[in-house]
Amino acid sequence: MAPLARLHWSTLGDDTGGLEHRWAAFWDVTVDRGAQPALAPREVDLWVISVKSALPPPELNRMMAEVGALPILLALKADAPALEPKALAEWGALGSVRWGVLGAEPPMPGLRPRSGPTTQLSASQALAFGLVGASTAMQDVLARARSAAATRATVLLLGESGTGKEVIARAIHRMSADASQAFVAVHCGSIPENLLESELFGYNKGAFTDARKDTPGKFREAHGGTIFLDEVGTMPLAAQVRLLRVLQEREVQPLGGGAPVKVDVRVVTASNVDLWKKVQDGSFREDLFYRLEVVPITMPPLRARPEEVPFLAQHFLNRKAREHGLYPKALHPSVDPLLMALPWPGNVRQLENAIERAIVLSDKRPVLTREDFAFLAERRGELAVEPGTGTEIRYVEHFAPREPAPAFGMDLPPEGLDLNQVVSGMEKTLMLQSLAITRGNKKRAADLLGLKRTTFLEKMKRLDLEDPAEAEAE
Repeated sequence: MAPLARLHWSTLGDDTGGLEHRWAAFWDVTVDRGAQPALAPREVDLWVISVKSALPPPELNRMMAEVGALPILLALKADAPALEPKALAEWGALGSVRWGVLGAEPPMPGLRPRSGPTTQLSASQALAFGLVGASTAMQDVLARARSAAATRATVLLLGESGTGKEVIARAIHRMSADASQAFVAVHCGSIPENLLESELFGYNKGAFTDARKDTPGKFREAHGGTIFLDEVGTMPLAAQVRLLRVLQEREVQPLGGGAPVKVDVRVVTASNVDLWKKVQDGSFREDLFYRLEVVPITMPPLRARPEEVPFLAQHFLNRKAREHGLYPKALHPSVDPLLMALPWPGNVRQLENAIERAIVLSDKRPVLTREDFAFLAERRGELAVEPGTGTEIRYVEHFAPREPAPAFGMDLPPEGLDLNQVVSGMEKTLMLQSLAITRGNKKRAADLLGLKRTTFLEKMKRLDLEDPAEAEAE
């Protein structure tokens, strides 16, 4: 007997009325009776959420990046008052949702049949891809990507170079039910025009000079998975005609004749130019444009989401240190506002390269300061705006070294002082600074002060710097 599909019900503190027992013949049911929502288990096939309020709890919005293409049923009681349009829009914005009424009749299966378990994109995986989602603009991008991953709809990614279009394409693939299948990336602009068609659609032996064997092409390699066509705007008109046929008929015609070959593939395309302008000047087919623009996603430039810069910088800092076999380094807190003030014309790619350069040139120093990023000012003479203050300063001034602080910052008063108290105060200040620089990593904070970790922890306890909950965990 086949196992039952799994249903998880978040009641948000509401009474179930025993419905979970009535549904047990059709579903393997688990119930979360807490008033605050908790993330559904990974192996669930349908997530039912009781709708009790006009707006979804904030915790649900934060969880949506974790659930991938998991179908969600928003359940109302039969006697519940009608929701206002704004409330319907807020709940509907959660992702792949549909509405239903709670009753003895069990919920139907999810939004679409599944070929296998959905690989979900967790927050840590998103960061590993270079995605943060702290800004409103990126939250909208991730929401659209999650919706697209639940279907086979064609996706068109737009945005400046270096904004992470291929990163989002890979995330869509990872969030889909086909994550275990192939992801094939093709950079159309790097392939000569006379070779692009054979590269994409394949060819038969003898189709042209040097065609010594049958070659399937990238679309057939991506069968069952996702193909990503970057710089699709550079594609010549002849290849555009063939691509249009693939999208319409879901089959490829290899060069050199032979029968068409059916392909089941998700198509994600990207462009850093305005495709509509290319349609108007006749260099891009209008019918193909409409076929590609089923789910358009515009990637915001990095300068439009400066709040994400510190998170991305720390992510690249850790990754590049591992790649170069270096001891993990830390960013001094004074670096964050400086990096956030830059316009980053090269976007995330430029930030990644800047972090890598700073790491390589910093030698064995464990902390990167703003002087390590002074090279960013060398090629720029315009003004920067200090975040939070609105103060305009020139880049060279922005990254200029600060005057060194006095050795002690104080003079001995005539009446004397309590040396132990002063030393303890200095210890406490330096330890708090080291924790701030290392973002709470005690091992690295101890290294900055030349202490063993055990000595550092003992001083934290003595100076009352340790949180009681953390002390118990230790």
